[in-house]
Amino acid sequence: MDNATLPTRNNEGFLENAWEWTPEVAQALAAEAHIDLTENHWEIIKFLRDFYKEHEVSPPSNRLFVKAVKERFGETKGNSIYLMQLFPGTPAKTACRIAGLPRPTNCL
Repeated sequence: MDNATLPTRNNEGFLENAWEWTPEVAQALAAEAHIDLTENHWEIIKFLRDFYKEHEVSPPSNRLFVKAVKERFGETKGNSIYLMQLFPGTPAKTACRIAGLPRPTNCL
């Protein structure tokens, strides 16, 4: 999938419509960030998509993202170091972009 076939995105690369997301879109967005998606990435992406379906919002900050992952998957995966290894930079922001969700409101 190339940029011409990706759904419309804003100036930060987030999808304008979260419901246009597909796993193929995720692969393309991850490739732009130089991330090869593994089962661990998909686990977090699915968690974020489910979170969005339930709450109609992305986790609002990195701290709340880590806390939500910790509550769902435990200490091993619910910590900043693990999530930064999967989604470098600001994990909540990077993961939400790849998951096709809106930008977290409090992420820099």
